[in-house]
Formats: sequence, C-alpha cells, structure tokens
Amino acid sequence: EIRRRGLKVAVAGIPKTIDNDIPVIDKSFGFDTVVEEAQRAIKAAHVESESIGNGIGLVKLMGRYCGFIAMYATLASRDVDCCLIPESPFYLEGKGGLYEYIGKRLKQNGHMVIVIAEGAGQELLSESLQSVDQFDTWLLIRYNILD
Repeated sequence: EIRRRGLKVAVAGIPKTIDNDIPVIDKSFGFDTVVEEAQRAIKAAHVESESIGNGIGLVKLMGRYCGFIAMYATLASRDVDCCLIPESPFYLEGKGGLYEYIGKRLKQNGHMVIVIAEGAGQELLSESLQSVDQFDTWLLIRYNILD
C-alpha cells in the first residue's frame, strides 16, 4: 500500500518472541529478562534440592522448538547439573543415558538440578502426547494465525 501510494515511509518489523530464535537479529526483546527470571527459578530449585537427600530440582522453561532460554540460564548459573534442550537429543536408559548420569550425580553430590526446555525429549513421548503439537497447529490454522 505504501508503494502504491508512493509514500516515503520506512517499516520496521519487530519479532514477537522472547526465545531469541530468529537468526537475523542479535537479541529479541525480553530475552535478557526471561533468562534473569529463569536464574531465580534455578536458584530456588537448587535450594529445595539441597534440603533433602537425593533431592532433584527440576526447572522447566519455555522453549518448545529451541532451548536458548534454558541454555543461557544454565550457562549463567552455577547450580545446574544437567540442561536438556530440543536441539540436543538424549536417551534415558543404558550406558551414558540420563538415568545413569542422575544416579552418578546424586552419589557424588547428594542432590542435583535439571533444567529442561519444554520441547526437549519430544521423541521419547508416546504418540498420544505428540498429538498435542498437532492440535496446537490445528488451532493456529483454524483461527487464521498460521496458513
């Protein structure tokens, strides 16, 4: 419309995300704030996990398709023992699996903190749970949010 009218107008698009998952920008609005708040949750989980033998603090953070919030909050904290993100597949059982790591860490330290982005380990879920993602997509299409 601007071109059609021959107007001299500059248009700037601002991504609506705090996940910091858009390649062409350095940092999305709110990313620093959400990482800071995530660190508070991590600290609280650490305090709770220390309060009981073999305590595990579990912090689930935003990040269905990317784990930038979980990763940056983990890197900024000294209290996280394990960070699970969608970009890094993991397995639960067997040598080198998550269960083995948890057991070793609890023996060494008596407690631990795990940070998990909400999309991590989706391939480990049953088909019925994965259908939630399909339902989300259907809602977006139904209400003309996604083509």
